[in-house]
Amino acid sequence: MHYIAEMDRHEVVLRDLGDAVQAARKARGLTRRALAQRSGVSERFLAEIEAGRGNPSLLRLDDLALALDASVADLLRPRGADAVGRARALALLGLRGAGKSTVGKMLAAELGWSFVELDAVVEEQSGLALQELFELHGDDYYRRSERQALEHVLAGSDPLVLATGGGLVTEPRTFEVLRQRSKTVWLRAAPEDHWARVVAQGDTRPMQGHDRAFEHLCTILAERERLYRLADATVDTTGRSPEQVCARLVALVG
Repeated sequence: MHYIAEMDRHEVVLRDLGDAVQAARKARGLTRRALAQRSGVSERFLAEIEAGRGNPSLLRLDDLALALDASVADLLRPRGADAVGRARALALLGLRGAGKSTVGKMLAAELGWSFVELDAVVEEQSGLALQELFELHGDDYYRRSERQALEHVLAGSDPLVLATGGGLVTEPRTFEVLRQRSKTVWLRAAPEDHWARVVAQGDTRPMQGHDRAFEHLCTILAERERLYRLADATVDTTGRSPEQVCARLVALVG
């Protein structure tokens, strides 16, 4: 019986490793062949690893981690429970206008969890409003600050609902930290819905350039869709009220 239990545990470790390698590869936009070339691990063995059947040596694992701009610890960190409902942190993904803040606050209140808006933490830690931060230091500084803020938030012990910035998914290591240490849900919406909701909130920035701005929004959404699809779950918000979306999320957590 002990031998069987040990085998089961080993299977879980290999499965989790395979999931982590595959997720990191996809988050970086790499094909399996490209990762094989970068790491020196054969494409065939890489397929076995991602399928949860390959058992690489520590040195081979280090080669993979280096090729993925990750650490061995990142790849070996347990993925946690498969169900969203077992998460200590539930992170909402999506572009501006997805409803992350509105629905996130509702969900946190319903569950009795804390609600955290990651950009607000960035502002608090930097002492600058986001616009000032971008103007003074640029995008790279913001992304570093975002990663630090995320690490800070996820270091806490209380369960929380986290509203992330729309572009977090484009920073591979930050996105991987989020996926490893929380359960993620993409609040999917049509471009028209994103546009209408942002404008309804009084944000006039999308109106600059008007048609071209909307076209730009569509382009961003199309470019990021493959990353958003890496979330643990997807909830389509099109044609649904915040209350209906919240109810769907409560069902996922429950």
